[in-house]
Amino acid sequence: MPRVLQGEIRALARVCRFIDDQRAGYRDLLGQLFPHAGAAWVVGITGSPGAGKSTLTDALVANFRARGWRVGVVAIDPTSPFTGGAFLGDRIRLQRHFEDPQVFIRSLATRGALGGLSRTTQDTVVAVAAWQADVVLVETVGVGQDEVDVAQASDTTCVVLAPGMGDDIQATKAGILEAADIFVVNKADRDGADATVRDLETMLALGALRPVPVSFGGHAALVGLSREAEAGWVPPILRSVATHGAGIVELAAAIARHREHAAQSGEERARRRRRHELMLRTMLYERWLAVFSRGLDGELARVLDRIGAGELDPYSALEELSHRFPPLGT
Repeated sequence: MPRVLQGEIRALARVCRFIDDQRAGYRDLLGQLFPHAGAAWVVGITGSPGAGKSTLTDALVANFRARGWRVGVVAIDPTSPFTGGAFLGDRIRLQRHFEDPQVFIRSLATRGALGGLSRTTQDTVVAVAAWQADVVLVETVGVGQDEVDVAQASDTTCVVLAPGMGDDIQATKAGILEAADIFVVNKADRDGADATVRDLETMLALGALRPVPVSFGGHAALVGLSREAEAGWVPPILRSVATHGAGIVELAAAIARHREHAAQSGEERARRRRRHELMLRTMLYERWLAVFSRGLDGELARVLDRIGAGELDPYSALEELSHRFPPLGT
């Protein structure tokens, strides 16, 4: 562990493998690293497949390195539900940074986890942050309408969209507005970029409107719309062409402004509290599930046999199993 805290990249690689394999004692190791992981700013890069997240991440790494920052990248790739394998293709677009000792890149497979992250993403971020990274970029697997776990796992969330991919429709769906601290319309040299920006501007404007309470004959009602005071953060909408480096300086500046705003408003502390809560709930769930599964195997097989024979339905089986495991019956 001391070598990780001293910035040794090979030691960090071994620790990340140890964590991802969840070997015996990995949580004790994380407990030692955690107190040293608070300084790094965690930036989530999310969006639909094909929006250019990896290329944008690569360009951001170059920008941060030009400032002399130490940069960590945790990139998530999907796991095949058929073979269990993962391509880990994000490394291809980040290969120009491979020989830089101040850049650490770790690819993780989802291994069936939903939400755009892997099951060990947050633990890996702790290790990379303890390596004394100035910023950790978390690039999610291509997500849809509500896979926004990255918003709970990062300090700043960048939602990347591209014109001509239906993103103007997808962006109206639940979750995307709430997840974004910064919107990036990448591939902005394509037709349709202006329309995507207008759609986002319209949605942000509508999102800032709230019903007005009025009274009719002593009865309260909500009618009309009124704009709330703009005391909070309003997500900027930026354009970029990541393949040419266009718009990256502006994106880096927006991330810096959001960091300053979060520190001054108290949002940084609130977000990190939510992140720690998510980590703790996930660990509690995993431990509870492991204990439950050890006692369930034989019972589950018998219940499935009865369901197959038509003697029992799944809903009644749930109640039956719940009574055999008292904590589940409450």
